[in-house]
Amino acid sequence: MKILKAMLGMTALAAISLVSVAANAQTYPDRTITMVVPFSAGGPTDTVARLVAESMSKDLGQQIVVENVGGAGGSLGAGRVAQSDPDGYTILLHHIGMATSATLYRKLAYDTLNAFEYVGLVTDVPMTIVARKDFEPTDLKGLIDYVKANKDKVTVANAGIGAASHLCGMMFMSAIETPLVTVPYKGTGPAMTDLLGGQVDIMCDQTTNTTKQILGGTIKAYAVTSPARLPVLPDVPTAAEGGLADFQVGIWHGVYAPKGTPTEATERLSKALQVALKDPNVVARFAELGTVPSSEADATPAALKAKLETEIARWKPVIEAAGQYAD
Repeated sequence: MKILKAMLGMTALAAISLVSVAANAQTYPDRTITMVVPFSAGGPTDTVARLVAESMSKDLGQQIVVENVGGAGGSLGAGRVAQSDPDGYTILLHHIGMATSATLYRKLAYDTLNAFEYVGLVTDVPMTIVARKDFEPTDLKGLIDYVKANKDKVTVANAGIGAASHLCGMMFMSAIETPLVTVPYKGTGPAMTDLLGGQVDIMCDQTTNTTKQILGGTIKAYAVTSPARLPVLPDVPTAAEGGLADFQVGIWHGVYAPKGTPTEATERLSKALQVALKDPNVVARFAELGTVPSSEADATPAALKAKLETEIARWKPVIEAAGQYAD
C-alpha cells in the first residue's frame, strides 16, 4: 500500500510539473528581458541592439533592457550570458566576434559552439576603409601603394582585440600582404575620436559607425567591403572596384541564449526577432546605417548555428596565420 501511495504521489508530481512547464511556455515572457551587448554603449553593435530590442519588446509585450558588458573583445559579455540562468530572460546580441573569439582566445571561459542556444541572425553590416580627412591618398589603389611604402609610419586604429575594426584591419593587412602599426583603443568611440582628430591615419570599421562621418566629410572613405555599392554611400566604391577583388568582410550579428534555455522561449524570441526585422522603423534606420535586416529564413536558430560554425572555420586560419592572439 505504501509503495502504491508513493507511486501515485510521484505520478501526481510529474503531472503538476508538466502542467507547470506548459503554463510557463504559454506565459513567456512575463517579466523584463535583459539583452547583453558585449561592447560599450554608443558603438555600432549597441546601435543595432537597441533598435532591435525596442521593436522586439513590442511583439513580446515585455521590455527588453540592453545592458552593456564590454571587455576582452566581447568575450566577457558572452561569458556572462553563458553562465546565466537558462530561463529566457538573459540573452546576448553579439557580432562576428562570437566566431573569431573561439580562436583569438586560447583559454576562453566557455565552449562557443556548445554554451548557447540560438535565436537568429540580425543583420550583416558592411565595413568601410576610411582615413583622417587630410590623409594624402585619394583612392584605394593610392592608399595601398602609400601604406606599403610607409608601413612603419602609417597607423591603423581599432576598437580593441576582437572588435570588428580589429578583424577588418587584420584582414586588410593580410590582403595587401603588409603589416602596419596598429593602435588599439578601448572601444569604437575613442578610436573614431582620434581618427577625427588626426592622431591616427586609417581604420576599417562598420558602416553603422562611419556613415555619418563619411557623409559629413569629417573622414575620408576609400571603399566599402560589400559586393555592390551602398545606396546610402553611392559615391564610395567597393573594395573590388579599388583593386581588392576578394576583400569582402561583413560584420554579422546574432542573438543567443544560455544553453538549456527552453525551446519554447528561443522559438518565441526568434518569432519576435523576425517581426522586429520587418518593422518599417528598423528597416529605415538600418538603411541609414548602410545595412539591411536579415531575412526571415536567416532570423532562425538553425541559420545562426550554421553561420557560426562556418565563420569559426573561416577565421581560424586567418588568425593563426597572423599570430595575433588575445591571451
